[in-house]
Amino acid sequence: METLLQALRPLFAPAFSLWGAPASWLELIAFVLALAMVGFNIRVNPLGWPLAIASSLLYFALFWDSRLYGEANLQIFFVVVALWGWWQWLRGTQDDGTALRVRSLGRRELIGCTVAMAVAWPLLGAFLARATDSDVPWWDAFPTAGSLVGQWLLGRKYVENWPVWLIVNVVSVALFAYKGLWLTVVLYAVFVLLSVAGWRAWSAMARAEAR
Repeated sequence: METLLQALRPLFAPAFSLWGAPASWLELIAFVLALAMVGFNIRVNPLGWPLAIASSLLYFALFWDSRLYGEANLQIFFVVVALWGWWQWLRGTQDDGTALRVRSLGRRELIGCTVAMAVAWPLLGAFLARATDSDVPWWDAFPTAGSLVGQWLLGRKYVENWPVWLIVNVVSVALFAYKGLWLTVVLYAVFVLLSVAGWRAWSAMARAEAR
């Protein structure tokens, strides 16, 4: 971890200032990659996944340096899940053996996701509060837990990944504003809008697939 941070240290140099706070080159590059990733995701294009890997590695370094340990470790999870999601979109199948398609959750999956979120948030919050020096352990834990659910839904092409991301992104805007990561605040504010656009686009795709 320290080796990675040292290797990326030159990218922590300020690229410009935003609302009085410096935005680093690392944050700027991660910002651009993340926006491109969501654009590909909305279009159900698997090229979004390698962009997710690159962006997540950069955000890991940024968040760790900002003592957002839940968000930082989430990025490593994102890298692993992006590899899985990339494979799912290229080779994954549904229960009936057909290729994955955009669709809505069934009742059983919806209950499972709700329970997973209800369990993951307090567990992560308690861990961050006890094991790290985070000053926002519970607020850090909420988008972390929500993102775990959202990534699984996205990888399996469920429409409901978008409302999950909508909630995660709204909370993240407040969290990153508190930390003064203003360029990332802008990014997640754009993510809020893109989550709505993705929700609408995938809902239309799911209706078309169901015909």
